[in-house]
Amino acid sequence: MRYIFDPPPQTSLPIEGSDARFPVRRIFCVGRNYADHAREMGSDPDREPPFFFTKPADAILESGARMSYPKLTRNLHHELELVIALGRGGENISASRASAHIFGYAIGLDMTRRDLQEEAKQTRRPWDSGKAFDQSAPCGALTPADRVARPGALAISLRINGDVRQSGSTTDLIWSIEEVIAHLSRSFTLAPGDLIYSGTPAGVGPVLRGDHLIAEGEGLTPLEITIAS
Repeated sequence: MRYIFDPPPQTSLPIEGSDARFPVRRIFCVGRNYADHAREMGSDPDREPPFFFTKPADAILESGARMSYPKLTRNLHHELELVIALGRGGENISASRASAHIFGYAIGLDMTRRDLQEEAKQTRRPWDSGKAFDQSAPCGALTPADRVARPGALAISLRINGDVRQSGSTTDLIWSIEEVIAHLSRSFTLAPGDLIYSGTPAGVGPVLRGDHLIAEGEGLTPLEITIAS
């Protein structure tokens, strides 16, 4: 096969305890999947069907990296999330069988240009400019699923410059991990390498140039990034 230019390198994530890496195919994100966050964003947290948006695979930023403050925004926000990595694909997956499709878990951040997202909401346009920009999906190393004792009751937290900004538990998800996979598989044929950012608890807010972020999940490898000054 001959290409007119070199294809981009495969985006991948490290796997805890392994020299192998996890190739990333697509990134799906669940909107408003914690009731407290839905309320703080002015929405009804009832169990309406979940909705999804996407980020490009090359928006991944690994732990230890410096994130460039993105273009066009004056209001960059953090959103702490548990990330689900799929090792098996499929469509119309039942919630009762969804866990068999999970390779592992990581802690991640859905970085958001909030001013651009709000502008898109007001004009009823897609959220891509607010969500799908370069380096908008920081993600820690993956921990295989068999090493995560209770993903459905997992404490997560985010500290910025040492201060706790977000904390929550996956027990508070409106739609469980398995239900999210089931719903997503009705709209898309899922594949190995897909990542799902499962939603953020309350406490989202701005980050500034020079801020140091540490995201943690119980039993997971922490994610650390610095916003470039």
